[in-house]
Amino acid sequence: MFSKILIANRGEIAVRVIRTAKAMGYRTVAVYSEADIDAPHVQLADEAVCIGPAPVGESYLLADSIIEACRKSGADAVHPGYGFLSENADFARACQAAGLEFIGPPAEAIELMGSKRLSKIAMLEADVPCIPGYEGDDQSDERLVSEAKRIGFPVMIKASAGGGGRGMRLVFEESELISQIKTARSEAKNAFGSGELILEKALIRPRHIEIQVFADKLGNGVYLGERDCSIQRRHQKVVEEAPSPFVDPDLRRRMGEAAVQAAKSCNYVGAGTVEFLVDQDKNFYFLEMNTRLQVEHPVTELVTGTDLVAWQLMVAAGAPLPLTQDEIHIQGHAIEVRLYAEDPAQNFMPQTGPILQWLPEEAEGIRIDAGIRTGQQVTPYYDPMLAKLIAYGRTREEARRRLIRAVQDSVLFGVTTNQTFLANILAHPAFVEGRATTAFIGEEFSQDASLTVQPPTPVAIALSAVLLYRAQAEQHSSKGLFSWRSANTAPWPFELRCGDAVLEVSVSAEADNQYLVTTAQDSIRLQAVTDQAGKFVFVANEVRQSAHYTRQSADIYLLHQGRYFQFTDLTYEAAASEDAAGSGRIVASMDGSIVDVQVGVGDQVSKGQTLVVLEAMKMEHPLKADADGVVKAVNVKTGDQVKIRQLLVEINIEG
Repeated sequence: MFSKILIANRGEIAVRVIRTAKAMGYRTVAVYSEADIDAPHVQLADEAVCIGPAPVGESYLLADSIIEACRKSGADAVHPGYGFLSENADFARACQAAGLEFIGPPAEAIELMGSKRLSKIAMLEADVPCIPGYEGDDQSDERLVSEAKRIGFPVMIKASAGGGGRGMRLVFEESELISQIKTARSEAKNAFGSGELILEKALIRPRHIEIQVFADKLGNGVYLGERDCSIQRRHQKVVEEAPSPFVDPDLRRRMGEAAVQAAKSCNYVGAGTVEFLVDQDKNFYFLEMNTRLQVEHPVTELVTGTDLVAWQLMVAAGAPLPLTQDEIHIQGHAIEVRLYAEDPAQNFMPQTGPILQWLPEEAEGIRIDAGIRTGQQVTPYYDPMLAKLIAYGRTREEARRRLIRAVQDSVLFGVTTNQTFLANILAHPAFVEGRATTAFIGEEFSQDASLTVQPPTPVAIALSAVLLYRAQAEQHSSKGLFSWRSANTAPWPFELRCGDAVLEVSVSAEADNQYLVTTAQDSIRLQAVTDQAGKFVFVANEVRQSAHYTRQSADIYLLHQGRYFQFTDLTYEAAASEDAAGSGRIVASMDGSIVDVQVGVGDQVSKGQTLVVLEAMKMEHPLKADADGVVKAVNVKTGDQVKIRQLLVEINIEG
């Protein structure tokens, strides 16, 4: 038995676990790095312990620090969440050695399933369908080439210890094989400490279907239906739904029974997910088993009416599973998307900065799992996922419509997110019709408008100008803005920047809170109706509508009709003196660490050449020369921690 649970995680999953644990009567302990001192999970827990500096290698990944936090707080159980140490067999063993209940499977099961090679061997022995391939211990290049030829192209190279698409390469031709083996092995070694590889016959355009399984300490095992996670970008899930529009009852039963068989073959306990690839003929093949709670577990909870975290705690305490297989039923439909601090129009570059406003949409059938709050900083140290937006409906179409509204209407100002990207996926005909496969984003969505910088709409331009004008007018009004009249009816000029565009705009105030906004292309008349708590109600083009906004110094952030815009008022700024071809000043695009410096003082460089590589949010970002010239100064070295906009390299520009 245990009474106080330490949650060895952060963000939305820590908040999620804490809420259920408290509801079940358990005391809770949060852990936090120095960067997370004011994070929501810290505020929600009964107690909290600082476990080190911001980098994960000095805090959330230090098993000794987690166990010491248990000792300090008196916690007698550990819930690992997902990521970090959740699938670390040594951590599970260390918890057991310290007398702590590890709320997860046995270390032996974690270890087995953590190796793609060993787990596949085990699944073949358990008669679970597997993709034809090679999972032998001879890892020589010659053996891998020979086995690839036997399997037949295209072939997939995978890091045995990997996940998240790292150490994974799809090879179509034999001529590419050796170079891709070397690249995959090097990437796997750097990412996971092991260069061990497996080979599999590549399935083109499969479905990615996973089965939620659960087992208790008494030998019982069940499956709770499937989740369709086919829509992926770089092998990372983007949209998840339950049930799958592709799976029929017979396929669900066969996959579910195979998943339970997989779990029982390794004496599994707790929540687990068995992932399969399914071809167009509904043949399914074991992919891997995740020995933890999945990011997408809420869709299963919604369609089965369960709380899987509560199940985890009950099973860990020795109780039998709450339901038998016959008692588990799927009702309705649920869809989840992951809200990331990233810019899809800039190759999904992670974003850092302050969250100026977070106002998630609350509506019928909508669930928001979030680990952020207004005023919090998004730092470069952790995964850029901020929240999960989940919709439930009686039908798939009802859930889809609800989720689009929730994605478009949730307000998050301060950092760029992937909201438009997500909304456009949910509205795409392939998704609407339920036919999207793992090839969807690459083959059918690659030209979507959300993946390139789009110009602001005429109404958004007019809105930003009117709101800036009203802010200035309010400073001069003693009677209140809606009673104020300017004696000067001359148009007021603004110079606004939105993305790379600089816009000349003029605003004229008229009677009845009307404004005439003129640009080089358009003239729009807006009438203000109400302006309260960051929500501006107005009439434009004879339609009453609304927009959320916030101002921060010279910047104004807008959310209008599901699209985000950021405008900067340049009206009073001095004219830019930097040459349009480039300034020669290469600055950090975000907070992070320098992992490679590729130039030295005196080197000749050309525009577009990579000078420095910055690592942030688990990704590497090349910083390139913006002009031809000679390197004048290099202000950083490998290993340095840098802040956003810090000057890294200076170039004397030629010509």
